[in-house]
Amino acid sequence: MVAGIGRLFSFTALAALLVLTGTPSPAADQQISIAVFISHDAPAFGDVLAGFKDQLEQQGIEALYKVYSLQGGIGQVPNLLENPENTRPKIILALGSLALDSAGKMATNVPIVAGMVLRREDIQQIANATGVYLEFPLGTQFTWLRRLLPQARRVGVCYNPEENQKRVDEASKIAGSMGLELIPRQVSGPQDIPGALESLENWADVLWGISDRVVVTPETAKNLLLFSFRNRIPFVGLSQAWAKAGAFYALDRDYRDIGRQCGELAVQVLAGQSPGSIPPVAPRKVIYFLNQKTADQIKIKIEPELRHKAERVY
Repeated sequence: MVAGIGRLFSFTALAALLVLTGTPSPAADQQISIAVFISHDAPAFGDVLAGFKDQLEQQGIEALYKVYSLQGGIGQVPNLLENPENTRPKIILALGSLALDSAGKMATNVPIVAGMVLRREDIQQIANATGVYLEFPLGTQFTWLRRLLPQARRVGVCYNPEENQKRVDEASKIAGSMGLELIPRQVSGPQDIPGALESLENWADVLWGISDRVVVTPETAKNLLLFSFRNRIPFVGLSQAWAKAGAFYALDRDYRDIGRQCGELAVQVLAGQSPGSIPPVAPRKVIYFLNQKTADQIKIKIEPELRHKAERVY
């Protein structure tokens, strides 16, 4: 979901000492040790870490970062509980679900700030963690749908009920309150997707993609996008990569700003607040990507102002 965003990132550079100035919450001569667990060596993860460092620097907090990549498996990360208590990190920054899961199992007495994790509940299930989750609130998603597709009223969605029934039920209520009608179609496996899409052909004005391990995957992208093109029903993707592939539009995140948000939470933790008492938050900045070729194919006009404000138009 995050591939292809941000700059190339050197993990050699990540391990370097970051020397900061100012009057931090800890004494200026007290260096804070922060362990960073990273699930994937992808540019967006590097952007989050850079934003995190920016925020702590602005607060005058001097920190030494020790970065552990889990790209080769969790065996790459030492057991921090084996360290003497006075040498353990003050905070673990866990970027990605694998990193959060590893940190939660390994360091139950070390505060965790998480980023690059999909949903709020993924963070809330770990008692000593807070963080920034990736999924935009449903109200935010429908607000942007109405802004970018003002004529659309009937919103089709295919989903696996085992994963997303509660979320779709909530979405139906929120959509209704905003003048939209959600038209849901349940699927139990990829084999059900073509039939579910066909049943939406004469009913949906837009096809809404939600995070779903059965429905919205690289393997199902062809079916979803071909349905969109053939029936002139715009598909709403989950990230820049989907817009590039042919979705009419996709909301995405400013990953460096997510890092700053994580930094703000870390400052609260360093000031003595329990991470479990700090509710996880959604990204505060929304960016969007448009696909002009798709718009032309399905005969949708993009207003010049919306095109101008897009992060990128394909």
